[in-house]
Amino acid sequence: MTTKLSNPSAPVPRVRQRVAALITQQGRVLLHCAQGDPFWALPGGGIEPGETAAQALVRELQEELGQAVEPGALSCVVENFFLHADQLHHEIGLCLHASPLLDGPLAKGEGPYEGVEGGRGLVFAWFASDDLAHMDIRPTILRSYLRELLACGSRGVAHLVHREEPVPSIPATSPG
Repeated sequence: MTTKLSNPSAPVPRVRQRVAALITQQGRVLLHCAQGDPFWALPGGGIEPGETAAQALVRELQEELGQAVEPGALSCVVENFFLHADQLHHEIGLCLHASPLLDGPLAKGEGPYEGVEGGRGLVFAWFASDDLAHMDIRPTILRSYLRELLACGSRGVAHLVHREEPVPSIPATSPG
């Protein structure tokens, strides 16, 4: 069976798979910000073809921060619909709990920590629940999720859907 868009002239989103590290320590969560960006996010990156989410997480934290981590259980799945550079995106993010290994930068101090992605500088820092309340975190649906996680702990796997306004709805599909 083939699937057709109900409105063939509607923009087709670029779909991307991303993995993010949910690293908590002493009631704080680790976030990162890329040089020039006004927002913070969970550290991570794209999942390469043939790579598991856990493998991608280990690779991304090693590349960006020089930090070895032990990937853990799935915490949440985040579907993020947003517009960037006039392109509609549908990002499917897998957030995995992760623990830093003792010989890396996260175990050596309070931060912030410097990293790099491509040619852009990154800043990694710890934030408590109260800090998160007024921060620009992307996708924004993570702000309340992270605050609840820090306050109450993990409660199984969550499925979060965020549609950034004014992103148009993705057209429905119909069998054809």
